[in-house]
Amino acid sequence: MRWKVALLTASDKGARGEREDTSAQVIRELIEEELHGDIVDYRIVPDEQDEIRAALIEMADYFQADLILTTGGTGLAYRDVTPEATIRVAERIVPGIPEAMRAAVSQRSRYAALFRGVCAIRGRTLILNLPGEPRGVHEHLMAVMDLLPEALDQVKGMRGGLEE
Repeated sequence: MRWKVALLTASDKGARGEREDTSAQVIRELIEEELHGDIVDYRIVPDEQDEIRAALIEMADYFQADLILTTGGTGLAYRDVTPEATIRVAERIVPGIPEAMRAAVSQRSRYAALFRGVCAIRGRTLILNLPGEPRGVHEHLMAVMDLLPEALDQVKGMRGGLEE
């Protein structure tokens, strides 16, 4: 099965065209190579809760993405609001996935403790926040890549290819 994956970048500079979105490129490569997923939607929005929320809702409800990966807006800065926007669209929270990311990355960097990303479920879509820097994206996503197929199977109600 090929997973339908949507990418959302939260970045004021990216939304204005002032910064290349290299983090999304890292995500795209990892999803295609490691998860064998198909990118069904990609967009850049400013660091505004309402715009992030609207994009997440559309990606989950209209595009019916199995997985939405966000990048950016997960730090401590005033405009870093991606976790809050994610929580506002969530039906359920999945704390173990970001905990596993922080634990793995903290082996190499104490700054992992400053990552505020969350993981949530909306309908049959798993939403996972990632940091905004390419290296952080790679480290955090690879820390849980092996968990994602099982998590997606459970969210979709699939066991061994059969609907529960």
